[in-house]
Amino acid sequence: MELIVHERGTFIQKHQGRLRVMREKERLAEVPLLILDQVIIESYGVGISSDAVRACAEHGIPIHFLSSTGTAYASLYSAGLTGTVQTRRAQLQAFENARGAWLARAFVCGKLENQHNLLRMMAKYRKTADPACFERVQPIIAEMRDHIIEAERVLPEQLEHIRPTLLSIEGRGAARYWLGVRELLLCDLDWPGRETQGARDPLNSALNYGYGILYSQIERCLVLAGLDPYGGFMHTDRPGKPSLVLDLIEEFRQTVVDRTILGLVNRKMTIEQDETGRLSEHTREMIRERLFKRLEASEPYEAKRVSLRVIMQSQARHLATFVRGDRETYTPFIAAW
Repeated sequence: MELIVHERGTFIQKHQGRLRVMREKERLAEVPLLILDQVIIESYGVGISSDAVRACAEHGIPIHFLSSTGTAYASLYSAGLTGTVQTRRAQLQAFENARGAWLARAFVCGKLENQHNLLRMMAKYRKTADPACFERVQPIIAEMRDHIIEAERVLPEQLEHIRPTLLSIEGRGAARYWLGVRELLLCDLDWPGRETQGARDPLNSALNYGYGILYSQIERCLVLAGLDPYGGFMHTDRPGKPSLVLDLIEEFRQTVVDRTILGLVNRKMTIEQDETGRLSEHTREMIRERLFKRLEASEPYEAKRVSLRVIMQSQARHLATFVRGDRETYTPFIAAW
């Protein structure tokens, strides 16, 4: 389970094999370390004792720090988790060979497939209720399939040579995807289209917040697999940019975040905002609850059904074994829609 702390003025301390959250003399929460997967601190003005940090490190429990918009700005892990060398060396070498190019193409194909399939699923429910809308999105869905075929035809050669082509395909596919989403929204949000950083409209704010939560989960999977979150393939290198997190998250954005939040919006969920345009605490709590519930949902994967959380960790491990040469291919996760 997760311990999520979002109230200013609270303090996290260790107490007899548990983490306890206090505010002055009031006990707000208490979780045994043995069943705790991670700690998420989503507020300013939260304190944590060195004993609590050490206990988390000894039990392999990461501590993630998120802003109120869901942006992950720091994480604490046990030093032992980041001490692997073989996988990281292979990861850096893969950037210079065909394995890096293969991975970049796989991330793009996985994202496009999941975008295409989510549009198909959303359109399916409009076929009878709104035939005109259903017909309007069919050309968009067909164009998404064309972009998938285009990406699959990119030969996995030198990464620097194919990256501009892949980014172009991914960008054009994303533009069609969000146009399709706009057509299929059932409620009147006066949505301006997809915006990322700095967005203040309700839907983009909710999506960005959801991606922030997913980001911290993907980063954890990569670290546990012995990979460097900053050594990506599709996304370019830049100081402080976790490129590999941004690569792997592409396989899961639609399955975990888009499907959850667009489903809530189409079921008339109100996205509340405060006077500054930020999501209200009630809305953030509801989104967090639904996303973590979604992560526990089972999906078909490698001839069995397992939770999305397990699938994310498995994909990170497959990525690690592929860059080391222990796995012949890397296949992106495509959800069963």
